[in-house]
Amino acid sequence: MALFARTLRASLPSARPALQSARGLTTVSHTLETGNVPDALLHSNQHTSSNLEQKVDSPPAPPHTPPSPAAPAAPNARQDVVATHLTPSIRQLLPLLTSQPAHYITAHIHGRPYLLTPGDTLRLPFLMPNVEAGDVLRLNRATHIGSRDYTLKAPAAIKGTADHGKIVHYLDERLFTCRATVVGVESEPMRVMEKTKRRQRHVKHVFSKHKYTVLRVGEVEVKTLEQYEEALKNDGDA
Repeated sequence: MALFARTLRASLPSARPALQSARGLTTVSHTLETGNVPDALLHSNQHTSSNLEQKVDSPPAPPHTPPSPAAPAAPNARQDVVATHLTPSIRQLLPLLTSQPAHYITAHIHGRPYLLTPGDTLRLPFLMPNVEAGDVLRLNRATHIGSRDYTLKAPAAIKGTADHGKIVHYLDERLFTCRATVVGVESEPMRVMEKTKRRQRHVKHVFSKHKYTVLRVGEVEVKTLEQYEEALKNDGDA
Protein backbone atom coordinates (compact mmCIF):
# COMPACT_ATOMS: atom_id res chain seq x y z
CA MET A 1 0.00 0.00 0.00
CA ALA A 2 2.80 2.45 0.78
CA LEU A 3 4.45 1.79 -2.56
CA PHE A 4 1.23 2.37 -4.41
CA ALA A 5 0.67 5.74 -2.67
CA ARG A 6 4.12 6.97 -3.67
CA THR A 7 3.54 6.15 -7.30
CA LEU A 8 0.18 7.92 -7.22
CA ARG A 9 1.74 11.10 -5.79
CA ALA A 10 4.47 11.01 -8.38
CA SER A 11 1.92 10.86 -11.16
CA LEU A 12 -0.14 13.89 -9.92
CA PRO A 13 2.32 16.70 -10.92
CA SER A 14 2.34 15.46 -14.47
CA ALA A 15 -1.49 15.49 -14.61
CA ARG A 16 -1.91 19.13 -13.43
CA PRO A 17 -0.52 20.82 -16.59
CA ALA A 18 -2.71 18.67 -18.75
CA LEU A 19 -5.75 19.67 -16.69
CA GLN A 20 -4.86 23.39 -16.97
CA SER A 21 -4.43 23.09 -20.71
CA ALA A 22 -7.76 21.35 -20.95
CA ARG A 23 -9.38 24.19 -19.01
CA GLY A 24 -7.77 26.76 -21.30
CA LEU A 25 -9.45 25.16 -24.29
CA THR A 26 -12.91 25.55 -22.78
CA THR A 27 -12.64 29.30 -21.90
CA VAL A 28 -14.57 31.78 -24.11
CA SER A 29 -13.72 35.48 -24.50
CA HIS A 30 -16.51 37.82 -23.33
CA THR A 31 -15.22 40.90 -25.22
CA LEU A 32 -17.63 42.13 -27.92
CA GLU A 33 -15.46 42.10 -31.01
CA THR A 34 -16.85 42.37 -34.53
CA GLY A 35 -15.25 39.11 -35.47
CA ASN A 36 -16.98 37.23 -32.66
CA VAL A 37 -20.41 38.88 -32.98
CA PRO A 38 -22.82 37.39 -35.55
CA ASP A 39 -24.01 39.49 -38.48
CA ALA A 40 -27.63 39.31 -37.31
CA LEU A 41 -26.69 41.19 -34.12
CA LEU A 42 -24.57 43.75 -35.95
CA HIS A 43 -27.35 44.75 -38.36
CA SER A 44 -30.18 44.54 -35.84
CA ASN A 45 -30.22 48.36 -35.24
CA GLN A 46 -31.38 48.92 -38.81
CA HIS A 47 -34.90 47.85 -37.84
CA THR A 48 -35.22 50.45 -35.00
CA SER A 49 -37.60 53.31 -35.77
CA SER A 50 -36.59 56.98 -35.68
CA ASN A 51 -39.29 57.69 -33.07
CA LEU A 52 -37.68 55.25 -30.69
CA GLU A 53 -34.28 56.88 -31.12
CA GLN A 54 -35.78 60.31 -30.41
CA LYS A 55 -37.44 58.99 -27.27
CA VAL A 56 -34.13 57.54 -26.08
CA ASP A 57 -32.17 60.71 -26.79
CA SER A 58 -34.78 63.13 -25.38
CA PRO A 59 -34.86 63.74 -21.60
CA PRO A 60 -37.69 62.09 -19.67
CA ALA A 61 -40.87 64.17 -19.51
CA PRO A 62 -42.03 65.35 -16.09
CA PRO A 63 -44.86 63.33 -14.60
CA HIS A 64 -48.30 64.63 -15.48
CA THR A 65 -50.25 65.78 -12.46
CA PRO A 66 -53.99 65.97 -13.07
CA PRO A 67 -55.67 69.19 -11.86
CA SER A 68 -57.26 68.91 -8.49
CA PRO A 69 -61.05 68.95 -8.71
CA ALA A 70 -62.86 71.94 -7.23
CA ALA A 71 -64.44 71.42 -3.86
CA PRO A 72 -68.17 70.82 -4.22
CA ALA A 73 -70.48 73.37 -2.67
CA ALA A 74 -72.24 72.47 0.53
CA PRO A 75 -75.75 71.11 -0.05
CA ASN A 76 -77.32 73.67 2.29
CA ALA A 77 -75.16 76.65 1.31
CA ARG A 78 -77.02 79.91 0.87
CA GLN A 79 -76.86 81.67 -2.48
CA ASP A 80 -77.19 85.45 -2.84
CA VAL A 81 -78.96 86.78 -5.93
CA VAL A 82 -78.96 90.51 -6.77
CA ALA A 83 -81.63 91.85 -9.13
CA THR A 84 -80.05 94.20 -11.69
CA HIS A 85 -82.92 94.72 -14.16
CA LEU A 86 -84.91 97.90 -14.57
CA THR A 87 -88.46 96.58 -14.39
CA PRO A 88 -91.55 98.66 -15.33
CA SER A 89 -92.65 98.78 -11.70
CA ILE A 90 -89.31 100.31 -10.65
CA ARG A 91 -89.51 102.82 -13.49
CA GLN A 92 -93.01 103.84 -12.41
CA LEU A 93 -92.79 103.82 -8.61
CA LEU A 94 -89.16 104.82 -7.94
CA PRO A 95 -89.90 108.57 -8.46
CA LEU A 96 -92.75 108.32 -5.94
CA LEU A 97 -90.51 106.62 -3.41
CA THR A 98 -87.79 109.22 -3.90
CA SER A 99 -90.22 112.11 -3.41
CA GLN A 100 -91.09 111.05 0.16
CA PRO A 101 -88.32 111.70 2.69
CA ALA A 102 -87.48 109.76 5.86
CA HIS A 103 -86.63 106.47 4.25
CA TYR A 104 -85.93 103.23 6.04
CA ILE A 105 -84.01 100.18 4.90
CA THR A 106 -83.82 96.51 5.84
CA ALA A 107 -80.10 95.86 5.61
CA HIS A 108 -78.47 92.46 5.98
CA ILE A 109 -75.17 92.18 7.85
CA HIS A 110 -73.60 88.74 7.89
CA GLY A 111 -76.93 87.27 6.81
CA ARG A 112 -79.02 88.92 9.55
CA PRO A 113 -81.67 91.56 8.75
CA TYR A 114 -81.79 94.91 10.57
CA LEU A 115 -84.40 97.64 10.12
CA LEU A 116 -82.47 100.92 10.01
CA THR A 117 -83.25 104.62 9.72
CA PRO A 118 -80.83 107.60 9.69
CA GLY A 119 -79.41 108.28 13.16
CA ASP A 120 -80.02 104.78 14.57
CA THR A 121 -77.41 103.06 16.73
CA LEU A 122 -77.01 99.39 15.90
CA ARG A 123 -75.42 97.01 18.40
CA LEU A 124 -74.44 93.90 16.49
CA PRO A 125 -74.68 90.63 18.42
CA PHE A 126 -71.12 89.71 17.42
CA LEU A 127 -67.68 91.24 17.02
CA MET A 128 -67.19 92.34 13.42
CA PRO A 129 -63.68 91.42 12.23
CA ASN A 130 -61.18 93.77 10.59
CA VAL A 131 -62.89 97.03 11.60
CA GLU A 132 -61.82 99.85 13.88
CA ALA A 133 -63.54 102.79 15.49
CA GLY A 134 -64.15 105.53 12.94
CA ASP A 135 -64.40 103.27 9.89
CA VAL A 136 -67.28 104.04 7.52
CA LEU A 137 -69.03 100.97 6.15
CA ARG A 138 -71.37 100.86 3.19
CA LEU A 139 -74.19 98.39 3.62
CA ASN A 140 -74.90 97.05 0.12
CA ARG A 141 -77.24 94.16 0.96
CA ALA A 142 -80.88 95.15 1.45
CA THR A 143 -84.24 93.51 0.88
CA HIS A 144 -86.54 96.50 1.58
CA ILE A 145 -86.35 100.24 0.98
CA GLY A 146 -89.41 102.21 1.97
CA SER A 147 -91.03 105.41 3.09
CA ARG A 148 -94.37 106.16 4.70
CA ASP A 149 -96.50 105.09 1.72
CA TYR A 150 -94.19 103.15 -0.62
CA THR A 151 -91.91 100.16 -0.24
CA LEU A 152 -89.46 98.72 -2.75
CA LYS A 153 -89.09 95.01 -2.06
CA ALA A 154 -86.69 92.45 -3.49
CA PRO A 155 -88.22 89.37 -5.15
CA ALA A 156 -88.81 86.55 -2.71
CA ALA A 157 -88.11 82.87 -3.27
CA ILE A 158 -91.06 80.74 -4.30
CA LYS A 159 -92.31 78.66 -1.42
CA GLY A 160 -92.59 74.95 -1.91
CA THR A 161 -89.55 74.69 -4.20
CA ALA A 162 -86.18 73.16 -3.50
CA ASP A 163 -84.49 76.57 -3.57
CA HIS A 164 -86.76 78.07 -0.92
CA GLY A 165 -84.66 78.96 2.08
CA LYS A 166 -81.37 78.59 0.18
CA ILE A 167 -81.59 81.58 -2.20
CA VAL A 168 -81.84 85.12 -0.84
CA HIS A 169 -82.73 87.93 -3.26
CA TYR A 170 -81.35 91.43 -2.68
CA LEU A 171 -81.99 94.79 -4.25
CA ASP A 172 -79.49 96.34 -6.59
CA GLU A 173 -76.98 98.33 -4.56
CA ARG A 174 -77.10 101.11 -7.19
CA LEU A 175 -80.64 101.92 -6.08
CA PHE A 176 -79.66 103.21 -2.65
CA THR A 177 -76.81 104.38 -0.44
CA CYS A 178 -76.57 103.32 3.19
CA ARG A 179 -73.51 104.13 5.28
CA ALA A 180 -72.76 103.35 8.91
CA THR A 181 -69.87 104.45 11.11
CA VAL A 182 -68.16 102.12 13.57
CA VAL A 183 -68.54 103.73 16.99
CA GLY A 184 -66.60 101.20 18.99
CA VAL A 185 -66.70 97.86 20.73
CA GLU A 186 -68.73 97.03 23.80
CA SER A 187 -68.34 94.08 26.12
CA GLU A 188 -70.82 92.51 28.49
CA PRO A 189 -70.11 91.81 32.17
CA MET A 190 -68.21 88.68 33.01
CA ARG A 191 -70.49 85.67 33.24
CA VAL A 192 -69.63 82.57 35.25
CA MET A 193 -71.39 79.31 34.49
CA GLU A 194 -71.04 76.27 36.71
CA LYS A 195 -70.80 72.89 35.06
CA THR A 196 -71.01 69.66 37.00
CA LYS A 197 -71.95 66.04 36.48
CA ARG A 198 -74.36 63.92 38.38
CA ARG A 199 -73.03 62.16 41.48
CA GLN A 200 -69.74 64.03 41.32
CA ARG A 201 -68.41 66.67 43.67
CA HIS A 202 -66.19 68.48 41.14
CA VAL A 203 -67.69 71.76 39.82
CA LYS A 204 -66.17 73.41 36.74
CA HIS A 205 -66.46 77.19 36.31
CA VAL A 206 -66.61 78.55 32.76
CA PHE A 207 -66.00 82.28 32.24
CA SER A 208 -67.33 84.16 29.21
CA LYS A 209 -67.28 87.81 28.23
CA HIS A 210 -68.63 88.53 24.75
CA LYS A 211 -67.79 91.62 22.72
CA TYR A 212 -70.07 93.47 20.31
CA THR A 213 -69.53 96.02 17.55
CA VAL A 214 -71.59 99.23 17.67
CA LEU A 215 -72.57 101.03 14.46
CA ARG A 216 -74.28 104.36 13.89
CA VAL A 217 -76.31 104.81 10.73
CA GLY A 218 -75.51 108.14 9.12
CA GLU A 219 -77.05 108.07 5.64
CA VAL A 220 -79.95 106.33 3.95
CA GLU A 221 -80.52 107.70 0.46
CA VAL A 222 -82.62 106.42 -2.41
CA LYS A 223 -81.37 107.16 -5.91
CA THR A 224 -83.57 108.89 -8.44
CA LEU A 225 -84.64 107.20 -11.65
CA GLU A 226 -82.21 109.28 -13.70
CA GLN A 227 -79.29 108.40 -11.41
CA TYR A 228 -80.15 104.71 -11.54
CA GLU A 229 -80.43 104.69 -15.34
CA GLU A 230 -77.09 106.49 -15.63
CA ALA A 231 -75.45 103.94 -13.31
CA LEU A 232 -76.86 101.07 -15.40
CA LYS A 233 -75.63 102.71 -18.57
CA ASN A 234 -72.10 103.22 -17.20
CA ASP A 235 -71.89 99.60 -16.08
CA GLY A 236 -73.31 98.29 -19.35
CA ASP A 237 -76.42 96.65 -17.86
CA ALA A 238 -78.99 98.89 -19.53
